[in-house]
Amino acid sequence: MSTTTNATTTPTPAGGRAAKPSRHRLRPSYLLLGFAGLVLLLSLLELVTGAGDLTSAGTVGATFIAVTPIMLAGLGGLWAERAGIVNIGLEGMMILGTYGAGYFGYHYGAWAGILGALLLGAIGGLIHATATVIFGVDHIISGVAINIIALGAVQYLASLTFEGLEGGGSTQSPPLPDIPSITIGPLSDLLGSVVDTDWFFVSQVAGILQALVTNLSVYVLLALLLLVVSSYVLFRTPFGLRLRSCGESPSAAESLGVAVLRYKFVAVLISGGMAGLAGGFLALVASSTYRDGQTGGRGYIGLAAMIFGNWRPGGLLMGSGLFGYTETLGLRQGGTSVHALLLLLAVLAVVAAVWQFRRGQSTFGIGVLVAGLLLGALYFSIDEVPGDFTSMTPYVITLLVLAFAAQRLRAPAAVGQTYRKGSAG
Repeated sequence: MSTTTNATTTPTPAGGRAAKPSRHRLRPSYLLLGFAGLVLLLSLLELVTGAGDLTSAGTVGATFIAVTPIMLAGLGGLWAERAGIVNIGLEGMMILGTYGAGYFGYHYGAWAGILGALLLGAIGGLIHATATVIFGVDHIISGVAINIIALGAVQYLASLTFEGLEGGGSTQSPPLPDIPSITIGPLSDLLGSVVDTDWFFVSQVAGILQALVTNLSVYVLLALLLLVVSSYVLFRTPFGLRLRSCGESPSAAESLGVAVLRYKFVAVLISGGMAGLAGGFLALVASSTYRDGQTGGRGYIGLAAMIFGNWRPGGLLMGSGLFGYTETLGLRQGGTSVHALLLLLAVLAVVAAVWQFRRGQSTFGIGVLVAGLLLGALYFSIDEVPGDFTSMTPYVITLLVLAFAAQRLRAPAAVGQTYRKGSAG
């Protein structure tokens, strides 16, 4: 006997009482309310601190550029880990993607560059899948090996293919063709005039919307589409259910006729392709050229964003946005905007501490409260964050949020485990 809910079918225990259904999915209305609340907080922060660039179209547009490669890398990690495979080789697959975009983009055009990034990232995924799924190699060892091999292979290939070309060399490609962007001129001008009125909250919303209709790269839209499609496939289709079952209980899945090894293999291939697209974005959009070392550890940050998002696409987007936004503020306004964020973090930490006290988590609540008070004291004791520390802000904030969110995180039950066909028997 089972009790059917809107989202899932929950088995009924022997005692007759139905188990609690899984956590509610995020509805569009909740997302809109969350967006409005976030903009209201940033509007108040601008009013209180005088930091006037927190929600401008320029800041939001630059945030899209910073968020997209992290989100795509995290999406690659999501596909692999939902199938039970840890993919710490995302960084190496991104590196392969940067070269693929550079080589194919220069010789065959921008769209070929996207496909080249996808192809070379998928090759990295193929290597990882063969090692972990077929031969049972430890997932971490395989991922680290891919990161090392990809770095050396790309340096060799770049020196072989880009040296002698105009504007190219052993560490970079010639300039690459641009990916098309979208601008809706009349709407952009209208929203710009609303921004100029400097109305509280309304101008901030207009600035964010203006970024969506002004010089928005098609690559960004492609990344968002992949996020939506991945969410639907993984959580709304029979294929996604079978794939996720391989990451929760592969023995049970195999006993029900699921080809566990095949699903794991496909998931890691997709994971590599997503990471390759993340690297391709850096080469084609963020810098318009391939450069050695341009991934800058974003594969690892994407993995952290996926964990922050509790292995869900919506949470991944929020985690990527958090890192990308703080990185953008540090680059655009330096210590001024980061200084304003200290006040916001202090207030949010105090609110989180009160929430923990109400839940009976006194020890954790005290720790959060102390952190909030320290951040508040730091805000009032300095006028601007020193430049040497500004670049550290995205990493520090990511670590703090991960620490605060650790209590609610739940990884797939069988992630990282080596599985052999026939284990169900």
